Amino acid sequence: MVDATKAPSSIPVGVDTARASIARVYDAFLGGKDNFEVDREVLRGVQAAAPQAQDLAKSNRNFLIRACRFLAGQAAITQYLDCGSGLPTAENTHQVVQRIQPDAKVLYIDNDPVVLAHGRALLEENENTLFVSADIFDPDEVLANREVRGFLDFSEPIAVIQNGTLHHYIGDEGAQIMQKYVDAVVPGSYTVVSHFFNPETPEHSEVARKMEDKFIHSPMGSGRFRTRAELMTFFPDQELVEPGLVLCDDWWPDGPRLKPLNQVEECIVGAVGRKL
Repeated sequence: MVDATKAPSSIPVGVDTARASIARVYDAFLGGKDNFEVDREVLRGVQAAAPQAQDLAKSNRNFLIRACRFLAGQAAITQYLDCGSGLPTAENTHQVVQRIQPDAKVLYIDNDPVVLAHGRALLEENENTLFVSADIFDPDEVLANREVRGFLDFSEPIAVIQNGTLHHYIGDEGAQIMQKYVDAVVPGSYTVVSHFFNPETPEHSEVARKMEDKFIHSPMGSGRFRTRAELMTFFPDQELVEPGLVLCDDWWPDGPRLKPLNQVEECIVGAVGRKL
């Protein structure tokens, strides 16, 4: 783990080690090393409500990998705008899609200093991959950015990825945020969204509410579990690729399921939409 007291020179400028970071908390959920005690405090809090809480991150990550394989292989998309990329880990978006489409361009957007420091170091030799610092919840800022406009060709299809990000937007304007991104890309473009989910069933909603309470009242302060009706508004002017908005583990799994999903895995969904 990164120790702020023992290795201060390894901490990028601007990092607040007393406040949890979405990217570092996600790294902790995935069992990574680039997080601080305050981030692990969030993990432990959510685990107190749901011991298998780390499966949220695992289901989310595996969904992203399968969605990227579909976009690069089946849909032949060669441009990606990955919003809130998080800390580099195994099988990042660019690694998945460039394995299938070697010339694919992947632009990562994030404003976490740790993410930017690690990401730029990792990708400095990859000319088809770029990190840009911007607020993913301010699409006007992202879409007006000169680096974004210079790197991606908005006259050609683009895949906009919001994987595990919008549940950290506490307000009710998520649909408007996605509308602006969708309006900016041409027909034939795609969106990828995964999100914490309130199944509205007696056996799973209580777990969702408990996890939400722990997330929101943690040092991170965000993590909404939205309903199906709320999440469907995040796909304006699009048709959903089959099987639609489903549990992340049910979106084109890699093989047969040998054991049932646990309660945590029932509380995160994903979908891929295509702009009409």
